[in-house]
Amino acid sequence: MTPAPTVAVFRPDDNRIDDATSLLESLGAEPIPDPMLAIEPTGQTPRTDADYVVLTSKTGAELVAEAGWAPGEQTVCAIGPATADALEAVGYDVDFIPEEYTSSGLVADLEADVDGARIEVARSDHGSPVLLEGLEGAGAYVHETVLYRLVRPEGSGRSAELAAAGDLDAACFTSSLTVEHFLEAAGVRGGRNAALAGLENAVVGVIGEPTAETARELGVDVDLVASEATFDALARETVTALAER
Repeated sequence: MTPAPTVAVFRPDDNRIDDATSLLESLGAEPIPDPMLAIEPTGQTPRTDADYVVLTSKTGAELVAEAGWAPGEQTVCAIGPATADALEAVGYDVDFIPEEYTSSGLVADLEADVDGARIEVARSDHGSPVLLEGLEGAGAYVHETVLYRLVRPEGSGRSAELAAAGDLDAACFTSSLTVEHFLEAAGVRGGRNAALAGLENAVVGVIGEPTAETARELGVDVDLVASEATFDALARETVTALAER
């Protein structure tokens, strides 16, 4: 019997890693859960004097709810359906989701309407500059509130060791930071170059073009960019690519 292919997943160590693991198992893969992001809340909340407020993650939605943030008359924007679902789950109405679930997609859908508007962007400390620069370029007054910091968890790097040993069949990178932290963990364990070599023989899937760009800049060969910016699409397309090899 052919063993199931090993697929590394780097979601935060909460229900997201559990959901990702379950999905990969249902697709016939052997998940290698290796969280590369840990959350450090800042205690900050979004400003309430803006016309629009943009949230970009499930974590951000949960943190603003815990802090008791009330958006008032603001137009609440979620960068994608996962963020929208998280906001609605904690009691917020979502007014806008872009057609393309990325920073550039959100800018493209809003830029015609925000000249002179005040926009609050509430997210992690590693948010893409594309969102701020794009909205400012459209004439908006943009303020950013850092809700949480993203750090590499202690003990991460099991997947990097497997890659270095040639025992990793695929990896699903969900942000630029997961790529950076994967290679940092590999370096801590003394095998950055070997891990990079191992990824050359694996299927490397990423969730969007910004992540693909970071990966390539750091020497990681990217085999596919998910057709939409969701983990579900990324996992399914990565496993399909494995089967086609």
